[in-house]
Amino acid sequence: MKALLLREIKAFFGSPIGYLVIAIFLLLNGLFLWVFENDFNILNSGFADMGPFFTLSPWILIFLIPAVTMRSFSDEKKQGTLELLFTKPLSTWEIVNGKFFGAFVLIILALLPTLIYVAVLSDFGNPQGNIDMGSTMGSYFGLLFLVAGYTAIGIFTSTLSDNQIVAFISAVFLCFVFFFGFEGVSGFFGGFGSIVSKVGMDYHFRSMSRGVIDTRDVIYFTSIAVLFLSLTVYKLKSLKW
Repeated sequence: MKALLLREIKAFFGSPIGYLVIAIFLLLNGLFLWVFENDFNILNSGFADMGPFFTLSPWILIFLIPAVTMRSFSDEKKQGTLELLFTKPLSTWEIVNGKFFGAFVLIILALLPTLIYVAVLSDFGNPQGNIDMGSTMGSYFGLLFLVAGYTAIGIFTSTLSDNQIVAFISAVFLCFVFFFGFEGVSGFFGGFGSIVSKVGMDYHFRSMSRGVIDTRDVIYFTSIAVLFLSLTVYKLKSLKW
C-alpha cells in the first residue's frame, strides 16, 4: 500500500494537478477572507476569529476534493490499467486505501499553509494572542474529518464510470447532500427535524468547531469514510468478477 500511496502523491505532483489544487484553495480562501468585500472578510469583521475560514472552506472543498479524486479509478478504467493494478500483490482494501490516503495527504498539504492565518490573527489581535485557540484547533480537527469524508465519497464515485466528469459531478452531488442536504430538508420533518439534521456532516462539523471533541462526531465521520471506502471495495470486487 505504501508504494501505491507514494505513486499517487508522485502522480499528483508530477503533473500540474497537485500544485493547482493547493494554489486554487489558497487563492480562493485568501481572496474571500482578506481581499473581497463580503461576509467572509476577516478584516472587516473586527474580530480575531477564524470562523469565516471554517465556514467557507467546506464549500470550496466540495468542488476541490472531487476534482482531485475523480481520476482515481475512472482514469485506471479508461486506460485499461485497472486490471494490471489487480495483479499487484495487494488486497482490494490496500489498493483503495492507497488511493484514499494519496488524495487525503494532498488536501492536508493544501490546508497546512492556512495556519499562517492563525499566526497573523494572533499577532495582530488586540490584545495580542486574543484568539480562541481551542475553537480554532477543534475546527481544524473537524475539517480533517470532513476532508476524509469528502475524499472517501470522491474515491467511491470514481469507480462508477470511466468518465472523469461523471465521477466529478457525482462526487460534488453526494458531498453536497451529506454536508448540507440533510440540514436543508430537516425543516420539512417537524419534530424529527433535529434527528434528520444530525445525519448531515454540517451538524457534526459545527459541533467540533466549538472546541470540544465529542466521540459521537468522530464516530460519525469515521463511519462515513469507512462506509464509502467499503462501497468502493465492493464495486472494485464486482469489476473483477
